[in-house]
Parts: sequence; structure tokens; C-alpha cells
Amino acid sequence: MSNKREIFISIDVETAGPIPGEFSLLSIGACDVDDDSRSFSIELKPINRNADSKALEVSGLSLEDLALRGEEPAEAMKAFGHWVDTLVGNDSVPVFVGFNAPFDWSFINYYFHRYTGSNPFGFTALDIKALYMGATGGRWSDTRSSVVAKHLAPTRKGDHNALHDAKYQAELFRLVRKINSNPNKAV
Repeated sequence: MSNKREIFISIDVETAGPIPGEFSLLSIGACDVDDDSRSFSIELKPINRNADSKALEVSGLSLEDLALRGEEPAEAMKAFGHWVDTLVGNDSVPVFVGFNAPFDWSFINYYFHRYTGSNPFGFTALDIKALYMGATGGRWSDTRSSVVAKHLAPTRKGDHNALHDAKYQAELFRLVRKINSNPNKAV
């Protein structure tokens, strides 16, 4: 067990489909939850031509365009890993935070292991949806982003730009933490 300080890092990804390896990670956005000006963003070259048209429609990204201007996946993951290391330093550990973290973490984990050999976040992620459910005592169906946003009233909105969404998620996480820290929380 580590006594190091935890740095919560909000991460969002845009992908070409539902699973890593078969579909490409196209964009990563990340920020320090408590200081979202400390951020990282990168777009990647696709690893293949597989794509779910709905995923590309949602993100507005093009495999053809990213094949020309995106970073090579190995370089992108090396840069992301360096940013994480710089953010946390030697006295802290990074904690992956996401809204539907299992999805985003699966791509980040796959790409880190495939291209760098290890994942600085280890084998876990903190899911804002699950945290919200626990904080409010609500139902899983009440963790949809529209329901959560209506209840928490964040100032930001998601728009499927990975960095914008990482910052939006960071705000949601901070708002859920406030619920958790309030002994008289209202649901």
C-alpha cells in the first residue's frame, strides 16, 4: 500500500469502434482533475482501417485525415506517459478517472502495453458513473450523462472532443466529490 499523494487525472478518448486492437484509438484528452489547465491532448494515426461509422460520426474524426496528421501510436503513448510522469512526479501516483472509465481505460491500457510495455495507471480506473451512483444511492440507469448533468449542473458540456470532455468529466468528478464529502447530502 502506497502513502503517496494521489493525482486524479480525467481522461477521455475518441475511438474508431468499441474494442481496442480491432479498432483504433484516435484521440486522447487528459487533465489534472484539480487544475484542468494542466492538460494533455493528442490525435493518433489509426492502426488499421476498421471503423464503426457511428463512432466516427460522433467524434467527427476521419481515419484518412488522421493517417496523414496524427501521431504514430508509439510516439503518442510515449508523450502521454511522459506527461503523466511529469504531472505526478516522484511523490505521487496517477489515478485514472473517467466517465464510463472501463471503456476509456481499456483503450489506454491496450495502447500503453502495446506501445510502451506498461501502463502508468496500473490495472485500475475510477469510474465517475459508479462513484455518482454510490454518492447518490441512485440506480445504474440514473448514471447516464444527461441525468448526471441535470442533477449536478456543471458549467461545462461534453462535445466529443477528447480534451473538452476530459475537462467536463473533471468538473463532474469534483461535483460528485462534493456530494460525497457532505454528510447531509441530498439526493
